[in-house]
Amino acid sequence: MQKTGNRLLAALAVSLMASIALPQTGLAETLRVGINAADITTMDPTRATATADVALVSWMFNGLVRFQPGSADPSKIEPDLAESWSSSADGLAWTFKLKKDVKFHGDYGILTAEDVVFSLTRAKDPKTSSFSSDFAAVKSIEAVDPMTVRITLNEPVPGFLGLIANYHGGNIISKKAAEKLGADFKSHPIGTGPFMFDRAITQQTVHLKAFPEYFRGAPKISDIQFDLIPSDSSRELAFRSGELDLIYGKREQRWVDQAKAWDDAVVDIFAPGEYRTIFLNMAHPPLEKIKVREAIAHAINVDQIVQFVGAGVGPRGCSVVPTGYLGEDCSWAYKYDPALSSKLLEEAGFAKGLQLSAVVSSSSSQQPIMEVIQAQLAEVGIDMQMKVVDHPTYQEQVRKDLSDVVFYGAARYPVADSYLSQFYHSDAAIGKPTAVTNFAHCDAADAEISAARKAVSDEERLKLWSAAQKKIHEQVCGVPLFSLMQVWVRSKAVDYGYELKGSLNLAPPITEQTTLKR
Repeated sequence: MQKTGNRLLAALAVSLMASIALPQTGLAETLRVGINAADITTMDPTRATATADVALVSWMFNGLVRFQPGSADPSKIEPDLAESWSSSADGLAWTFKLKKDVKFHGDYGILTAEDVVFSLTRAKDPKTSSFSSDFAAVKSIEAVDPMTVRITLNEPVPGFLGLIANYHGGNIISKKAAEKLGADFKSHPIGTGPFMFDRAITQQTVHLKAFPEYFRGAPKISDIQFDLIPSDSSRELAFRSGELDLIYGKREQRWVDQAKAWDDAVVDIFAPGEYRTIFLNMAHPPLEKIKVREAIAHAINVDQIVQFVGAGVGPRGCSVVPTGYLGEDCSWAYKYDPALSSKLLEEAGFAKGLQLSAVVSSSSSQQPIMEVIQAQLAEVGIDMQMKVVDHPTYQEQVRKDLSDVVFYGAARYPVADSYLSQFYHSDAAIGKPTAVTNFAHCDAADAEISAARKAVSDEERLKLWSAAQKKIHEQVCGVPLFSLMQVWVRSKAVDYGYELKGSLNLAPPITEQTTLKR
């Protein structure tokens, strides 16, 4: 508690310094945000994967196109750094005309096609990007002239505009800044967004300030104070005492119901849900046995888990593809049947039960749910030994293939290919140079997933995605659970400037239109 108190005092000191500097900007307010993170890992947009990192990145960078603020709907993508674009009839060549006189933060000049080529080439390279697999179909990225970029694909990409939107690898950086700063770019990012990096105090706070030369107009708030407060109760206390204006909430129905009764508070629940799945590592005995995996699938009571989480914040899933994604097919599901589970274990040679290991994050959105699953598995004789670690250690260890059972949740661009490719294609299996998040070492539907990328019609693509989901279901690579929606709480003084229904960056977009009226 002493450490949290020190963190809050330091954050207040930063806020005081910011208020002293206000006359230089002519703006009136600091938006004070609390996030559930102990520290920031990186602010390099091609490496930012943690929720806190992605939130910061989303306020500092732009893509060629963008999701409308408050929307995660790919049908409503609109121009961002590009003023217009066109594509060839076969969908393989895309040409983007850039907006003129878009300025980078600091003294890094005007955006040109060279910056776009540099940024997307960097996003495609696994040495510099965590999202390189998203760009596997990109053949070339070239500057046609100083304000025109052409991207050529090897094959059509479903939802291609999502790749170059203001999300993950689509964010555009300053080539000059990246080359000058090198490894320091991750802690001194340079983008074109409404807010720019100012300063950071390790494990305490990150401070952004308004970019007065933002191409859509100067922001209406002066700066953002981003406090790193991993404790749910400490964030709640800081919000309710008026020290914070916006906090990352606890994604549990009981907590949400309580927060709705707080004075001067608005609870925002929005998409996309981070799709929670239990992945079964087939590279670890005895999980190579199909009957063992089937036994686990029939021992997990998803309805009970959803009741525990709360259907309002954790609606039930059905397919291996997340709820609401284009191509989701719920024709198949594992039925909760503990008697069948016990029978399958006996047939697999484990009549007396078996023991499995699971590396588990201490996060409030993971450990309690894994404890429920642990109790469910114990009822059929499966002893799941949980190694509980902090969230960064969990992320590291599951990517080293150290867990038999992996509980993982993620949001991706909402088309089936993004989830199938990253979680169920063998190219993405942990341990491979092309590894992403295939914790199960699933390989049942490689052919269908690959063929769907080359499909010439939506009808053909949907059929292939459906076939892939069926094969993955039959191989029992994992057990789909629920979508954990985003939960943030704001003061009534905060007006986003739009209606918040969704945000692929998992945090409310803070734009030039956001206002704060204390």
